[in-house]
Amino acid sequence: MDFSVIDQWFESIDFGDEAYRGMFQIFAVVLATAILSFISNKVFSQVEKQFNKTRNLWDDTLLHAGRKPASYLIWLLGLSVAAHTANKYSEAEIFAIVGPIREIGVIALLALFIVRFISGAEKIVVSPEKMKEPMDATTVSAMGKLLRASVLITAGLIVLQTLGYSVSGVLAFGGIGGIAVGFAAKDLLANFFGGLMVYLDRPFKVGDWVRSPDKNIEGTVEHIGWRLTTIRTFDKRPLYVPNATFTSISVQNPSRMSHRRIYETIGVRYQDGSSVSNIIAKVKQMLIEHDEIDSTQTLIVNFNAFAACSLDFFIYTFTKTTNWIEYHEVKQDVLLKIMAIIEEEGAEFAFPTTTVHLPDEMKISTTSPEFAGITTNSK
Repeated sequence: MDFSVIDQWFESIDFGDEAYRGMFQIFAVVLATAILSFISNKVFSQVEKQFNKTRNLWDDTLLHAGRKPASYLIWLLGLSVAAHTANKYSEAEIFAIVGPIREIGVIALLALFIVRFISGAEKIVVSPEKMKEPMDATTVSAMGKLLRASVLITAGLIVLQTLGYSVSGVLAFGGIGGIAVGFAAKDLLANFFGGLMVYLDRPFKVGDWVRSPDKNIEGTVEHIGWRLTTIRTFDKRPLYVPNATFTSISVQNPSRMSHRRIYETIGVRYQDGSSVSNIIAKVKQMLIEHDEIDSTQTLIVNFNAFAACSLDFFIYTFTKTTNWIEYHEVKQDVLLKIMAIIEEEGAEFAFPTTTVHLPDEMKISTTSPEFAGITTNSK
């Protein structure tokens, strides 16, 4: 930054001795910086009011991303001018670092502006209120993390180049060091690439209900990070699963099911065998006509088995809804209607019973005084 114009203007001011002149110049710079910062905030506020009248969301995001970095930049440049002015009168060695700090600060503020814009853009593209076709939150989160990491790494390399370090040497050292770090942190890298596979394959996203038949994992996905995935179990406990786990287990995603299944076995008494065919026909017709049963899917009602205490038939059908609560309401309605059909046919549900057959010579005589008042019915 060229301070010659500022220096010439200060030298044209004749204000007492050198110490007082230096104090005045520093005070003037700080005061001017504060005024410029105040004006900047007012300008941003007025521009924001105008942008709020438009339907374009990107200008609002751009303005929000640049507001704080612009204010910080004004103070950074103002304080660097003040430090340069102080250096003319004190010549302390500490003021030698003002130039590099100013350059690093400008790079950092530019990176901050880009990172804030990326974060604002993420919120826009996933919001159903702001986009007609919002993007998947998991994919957007992954892309946002990659872009922010790229910006920060690039800014770091530019800072190193500004400080006089060779970027090529840093990259070469990073390549050699990366091999050592890879061996030392293989689990961390496994989790990182596991998270990357989750982002690319998208077996689940935030908000999905997932479970694994291989592990004791079941719940709702709350967050997918680079190392861990947070799952809220149904007893409301957080479960933190390393991403590398998902590369070696099977994962079910019930949130993506198209239907829910009703599969029940029902038994009636052997005495009601003559009614079984009518019961099965009426149950099947009831399921076909039911508003919440999808008759285009597999629908089976058949006599199934001669069980120990019952004649069993089963129903196999699918509901239209996948909502857990609505599904149980539909299932309850179906079972109650089956109960009514069985009662309508004069049949009853079977339950475990035992019949004891006694030979005639072992019949108990009820005329004996010791069994007075006891009646039996033996076969």
